[in-house]
Amino acid sequence: MSPMAGPTPSRASCHVRVFLPLLTALIALAWVALWAWARSPYGRYIEHGDWTASGPAAFLCRAVPAADVVVPVVLYAVAWILMTAAMMLPTTLPLFNSFDRLTAGRPDHGCLLMLLGLGYMTVWGAFGLLAHALHRSALSLLASVPALAWHGWLIGVAVVALAGAFQFSKLKYRCLEKCRTPLSFVIEHWHGHAQARNAFVLGARHGLFCVGCCWALMLLMFALGAGSLGWMLLLAAVMAIEKNVPWGKRLSAPLGVALLSWAVILVWTHA
Repeated sequence: MSPMAGPTPSRASCHVRVFLPLLTALIALAWVALWAWARSPYGRYIEHGDWTASGPAAFLCRAVPAADVVVPVVLYAVAWILMTAAMMLPTTLPLFNSFDRLTAGRPDHGCLLMLLGLGYMTVWGAFGLLAHALHRSALSLLASVPALAWHGWLIGVAVVALAGAFQFSKLKYRCLEKCRTPLSFVIEHWHGHAQARNAFVLGARHGLFCVGCCWALMLLMFALGAGSLGWMLLLAAVMAIEKNVPWGKRLSAPLGVALLSWAVILVWTHA
């Protein structure tokens, strides 16, 4: 079978019975894990609270060298991976669906799908670490400048305004267009040789466009509260509609107006 050959009827049937339910179950599991974690005594780890003040994390920080740095990063990485799986994987179902059908005839089909997902999640993980570093820097700045600490709400307003303004940028629409045409994207970048490497790179490339499209909206979680499942669900629904629904592209501008208006209201209420 050629690298771009479609699946046989039996493969297509397997796709319907196994692949989509499995991916849907993975997304549901991520949401359930976040829900349980947020309501546990350790929910502050999702909220970026004082991760090392008490509990198992504090014990590890006392017992392991340099754990006061490593443990928070690891906890944050786990929380971010869960958030990404819950919020972003639903927006990539068309990508996985297209890649699954185009590679269904390969004996390493399952491995290629996992590598595609790994490449995608790796890019979002790198963005998460960068966002974590920026967040910690902002907290350090607030702690070191008392005058700024009294006006810490300005950082939240800036994030909301940035997310609103980005909705009108050319970069947003260019990346969104790539995300809205997954089949064309896969055909363009999947060549069938060095399969494992190419599957990972394909996922990473799509992840870059996905980050380019959604990074500003994801940063809203730092302003709204990373442990707020309600805001997670709302943002995940918005991003899924933007990418996957035929009229979703028309949602970007009204959303930008709403976010900019919200930023103005926040300034008005605080000032």
